[in-house]
Amino acid sequence: MQRRSLLQLIAAAGSGLALRGTAQAATAATRKPIVLYCDLAVDPAREHEMLDAFHRHFLPAAQSFRGRGFVDLKMLKLRTVIQGQPAPPAGVNYRFQLTYESEEQRQQWIRSDVHQRNWPLIERTVLNRDYLVLLTDAV
Repeated sequence: MQRRSLLQLIAAAGSGLALRGTAQAATAATRKPIVLYCDLAVDPAREHEMLDAFHRHFLPAAQSFRGRGFVDLKMLKLRTVIQGQPAPPAGVNYRFQLTYESEEQRQQWIRSDVHQRNWPLIERTVLNRDYLVLLTDAV
């Protein structure tokens, strides 16, 4: 009888832990990510260099932060402005788009050694280092 009560108590405690874990996962799932945009004027003469650095170095480095907040990263080439003003400044030909689970986790990424080594590979190809950076919240 005592053994059965002990097993029931262990089972109840285990299900309570599972419920708490499920609640924490649900809370994390309801949080919305942040998305960072950088509008870059990449030197046309260095475009191949930038794309090579992005695909071979920066993207794999960023993906190494999966499980630490990294969600997605894209480098988008501007094709045309279809509607609206103001148009991007002259020379802006790329939009960098980074998605993280939270701004705090993105801050850890940008302070990391791997980011410090790889971002300059992209940044050295831009014509203007005073590029627009927008931090947004997914809604």
